[in-house]
Amino acid sequence: MNGSIERWVGIDVAKSKLDVAMLDEHGKLKSHVFVNDAKGHAALMAWLRQRGNSQQQIRVCMEATGCYGEALAISLVDAGWCVSVVNPARIKGFAQSELVRNKTDRADAALLARFGQALRPAPWVAPSLEVRQLRALVDRLHSLKEMHQQEANRLEAAMNQTGMRESIESHLQWLQASISQLERQIDDHIDGHPQLREDAKLITSIPGVGNTTAAKVMAYLGDVRRFKNAKALAAFIGVTPRLKLSGSSIRGRSMISRSGHAAIRHALYMPALVALKHNPIVKIFGERLKNGGMAPKAVVAACMHKLVHLIYGILKSRTAFNANFVVVQLDSKDGI
Repeated sequence: MNGSIERWVGIDVAKSKLDVAMLDEHGKLKSHVFVNDAKGHAALMAWLRQRGNSQQQIRVCMEATGCYGEALAISLVDAGWCVSVVNPARIKGFAQSELVRNKTDRADAALLARFGQALRPAPWVAPSLEVRQLRALVDRLHSLKEMHQQEANRLEAAMNQTGMRESIESHLQWLQASISQLERQIDDHIDGHPQLREDAKLITSIPGVGNTTAAKVMAYLGDVRRFKNAKALAAFIGVTPRLKLSGSSIRGRSMISRSGHAAIRHALYMPALVALKHNPIVKIFGERLKNGGMAPKAVVAACMHKLVHLIYGILKSRTAFNANFVVVQLDSKDGI
């Protein structure tokens, strides 16, 4: 930092606005609110430049809060700013350690600035352009499938309402055609980028994981090799075990943390069910947990965790799935 003092900036992101708090060299806070759009992002960067001797002096800390926050993070990183995007569970834990009682957007921005200054989270790596484009396609496909399911439910409820049924059926046909077209578009996009194409081939070599899941994994996680290990990836997604043990009186049931990327967790649920039947490694693993008395839902959660380890292993090693070569050792530590 060339001897300059770092200034940490916390940004609390909402759909329509950005609450910003900067800690100066004396520990005092300077706050401002910006609109959460392209003009607001530009105004925010101008405000930051006015308060730092250089761009390298400013460090930005944000929560991982989905599309609204990531759009801002990408804008900042593309413009050369150093940004850290942190799991909300870490921020919550930090707030509890500070005995924070107020819950306002301005207070949350200040909390993020203090968190950054105290713990210095690692810089965030923005996804590549092709991954951003893939994510947009995957998100749109998800929306269309949700609309299709909603219309299918309405068709079932319409019963003998002929005019209503014709309208819904027509819309269903349009949605199905759009879904098919978008699925082809996603396949073409992946085939058109060598890294995505190779990653998809490796991911789908795992029994139970198909093209749809592979596209979601690549769209939402980008390059998983940026994670230190499979455990870090599992924690990011939120499929790590969470035990509830205390003294001799509390023996709570183990469960996944759910403090992570919800879209990926949802995407892994059905593949875990399929893998329990058709993936030799996951099948043996799941049967061992069942025989040990684990509840059915907990077994599925543990298999989701196993799939994350397998995905990380084959992408890290650049080696397709091979049941005779166990990528992740099957031991009790992998379970929940």
